[in-house]
Amino acid sequence: MRQHVSIETSRHPLWLLAGFWFCVVIAIAVVIRRLVELIRPSHGSPPQMASLDATFSSHTALTVMHIVPAAIFVLLSAAVLLRRTGGEWLERLFFPFGAVTGATAYAMSYWAVGGWVERSAVLVFNTWFLFSLGRAYWFRLRGEPAPKREWMTRAVGILLGIATTRPVMGVFFATSSRTHLSPGQFFGIAFWIGFSINAGVIELWLHSKRRARLHQSAATS
Repeated sequence: MRQHVSIETSRHPLWLLAGFWFCVVIAIAVVIRRLVELIRPSHGSPPQMASLDATFSSHTALTVMHIVPAAIFVLLSAAVLLRRTGGEWLERLFFPFGAVTGATAYAMSYWAVGGWVERSAVLVFNTWFLFSLGRAYWFRLRGEPAPKREWMTRAVGILLGIATTRPVMGVFFATSSRTHLSPGQFFGIAFWIGFSINAGVIELWLHSKRRARLHQSAATS
């Protein structure tokens, strides 16, 4: 059944939209930077960055299979969640690209820079992402737009946690001369922090929306 759900960006608070676009820009910038590095490796990077680039270059095909669908999924997320009307064909693409992104994330975790700490974060949050995506698709098949959109929002928020990890990593890189922590030591911590921030913010936002609907229903009853 074809669904056309009207979503107005004015319903989203400015801080949430700002955070969303901040994560989108970071995510796309990271993908572009990684693709450029894979195509034309630089030779003047700091030792820590050079080591990270070498890790991704060691499995180039898998890296590309992960980051390209992830970038497309992020762009689709912006189009689907913030659209005002229509967009059924975008939604059809949203789910398969999300599934590919999640599946390849599991494979990428084999080469986790942060070892088992990072790998555990990927396993927990990627599983939650795929579960949320699956629930959204289930409600789509049932023709229930409200829960579908809630689970889609949850899935997107979790996935964009990878963008939130970047400024967290930046703090660790900037303070490494004092903390003496290497990427292998702080990457896992950064993953847990970044994904937890996004998951927490999204749950609070969805909870506030549910409470607002309940208050509205009570006021009109």
